[in-house]
Amino acid sequence: MGGGTRGDTLKKFRALQITSLEEEDDEGNGEGCGDMLDDEDVDAEDEDLVPVMLGFVEKPKNHWSLSRQLFPSKAGGVPAWLDPVNLPSGRSCHCDICGEPLQFVLQVYAPLSHKESTFHRTLFVFMCPSMACLLQDQHEQWKRQPHIASRSVKVFRCQLARSNPFYSSEPPRHDGTDKPFGIEAALYNWCAAWEGKNVCISCRSAHYCSKKHQAMHWRSGHKIECPQLSISLQSSTSTWRSVASNINWPEYEIINEDECDFDIEMSKDANSLVSGSLMDEAAKLLVDKFEVDDDKKSWASFQEHIARAPEQVLRYCKYERAKPLWPMSGGQPSNTDIPNCSYCGGPRGFEFQILPQLLYYFGVKNDADSLDWATIVIYACETSCEGNGPYKEEFCWVQLASQSAEVR
Repeated sequence: MGGGTRGDTLKKFRALQITSLEEEDDEGNGEGCGDMLDDEDVDAEDEDLVPVMLGFVEKPKNHWSLSRQLFPSKAGGVPAWLDPVNLPSGRSCHCDICGEPLQFVLQVYAPLSHKESTFHRTLFVFMCPSMACLLQDQHEQWKRQPHIASRSVKVFRCQLARSNPFYSSEPPRHDGTDKPFGIEAALYNWCAAWEGKNVCISCRSAHYCSKKHQAMHWRSGHKIECPQLSISLQSSTSTWRSVASNINWPEYEIINEDECDFDIEMSKDANSLVSGSLMDEAAKLLVDKFEVDDDKKSWASFQEHIARAPEQVLRYCKYERAKPLWPMSGGQPSNTDIPNCSYCGGPRGFEFQILPQLLYYFGVKNDADSLDWATIVIYACETSCEGNGPYKEEFCWVQLASQSAEVR
């Protein structure tokens, strides 16, 4: 799967863009399934009309393109924390199964225009790179209160009002001159994802989240460079960025396009996008042949949808009746399996899902013990409540490709 350059013309995700209040006031209703719609505007009889935004990855055009003051949607690399000071800490940063720090997967910038407190809003996804932990996670995600699930995949929601201590109230210029306000937390030198509270006792500038990461950094070259490091923030920042680029997943910008645009393209050219007509026929044959096998029927339907845009890595749709596209029929959660918001007690709703194509771009090998998933589905508080603290932990559901029955 090669990633084509889509450019600025594909940044149509209205919910994932910053506009000035003047622009918001002047916006019309617009046309096309990618424009923002109210839930009541969508025909309750036809879920296919619910607009879905597809996410694709491409390498950032500039070194500053994914800076936090530009409110990016991105995959791999290090997180561009929305609140750069009050980061998740303690147990939240680590895999509940093996205890190692979680690795950054992606973040989606998804502000909500109907609330002042969600003028800026980003969801962050982290996971343990161990497939053994993900397999154990399959058992844990079925646990319900009062039992506490031990998860290897975690999601955090952060939101800010337009007026806040960290960013200008004006839209960014995207020309390399945008600057954030205030200070940032000192991040770990090895993974550059979490706040570093443990400091190298020699140079006092390297920060770590665990003794294991400190030992790995020491062996990778810090033993030599440690005496030469200054305690300046500039030296520390350049050091952790160079190290993090070697141990994290490759960094990409996430760009977006309306799924309906691909439907239009396929209707104009029946042979486009991996031969759409041939894919439809193949999917139909699979459904007919495996009529008694629900998993194979679900997989055929999943493949039929994905074939419209095979390079998509993310599907976003925050509407009341939106549902994930499940690859497998087994292992799907019921409504009661999705816990209510831990902060306001209200229901959580589907917001987006991550597809296995992302593993290809991350360079994950196709070995027996390599990380793999069929889909990761993100559920967030439907009201996007204020909660306690800047980062609220949300819920995710992981479905594995090898899963043919519910694991309880």
